[in-house]
Amino acid sequence: MPFKKTHKRKKYSRAHGKNMGTAGWGSRKKHRSSGNRGGRGMAGSGKRADHKKTLITKLYGNTYFGKQGVTSRGTKKDKRRRINLEQIQQNIEKYGKKTSKGWEINLENYKILGDGEIKEKLIIKAKEASDSAIKKIKKAGGEIILPEKKIEEEEFEEESAE
Repeated sequence: MPFKKTHKRKKYSRAHGKNMGTAGWGSRKKHRSSGNRGGRGMAGSGKRADHKKTLITKLYGNTYFGKQGVTSRGTKKDKRRRINLEQIQQNIEKYGKKTSKGWEINLENYKILGDGEIKEKLIIKAKEASDSAIKKIKKAGGEIILPEKKIEEEEFEEESAE
């Protein structure tokens, strides 16, 4: 009865090690360098190559590339929300409720801009409004309620003190 081996190592695990160096590729010189592996480490994820871009985005997400962090301190993004009269008119049911006085619309965090025409009587509560928007709303028979500015009150107190 011939000798039976119980466990044989897989070929690829036997084909590398001391004095081997071919790893099943025949000649040693053919697959020697790191170019064979797409570079060492994170090589090839640069400006033009982008070889490992999919791998990097999978591992680190989309924040790996591009600029992050501090911009110049003087520039702040204008985060005020704006809406045109035209948008209000088109989506009037979305923004307000119909009452006996007219359409009551609450847009307290918005600045109302005067682009577009109004057909309804609007009573709008807003943070700010442009002059053209105020004129158009009043022309249609509506009104706009804006928060009182503290600067105007201080000026008024100074004038009355004199």
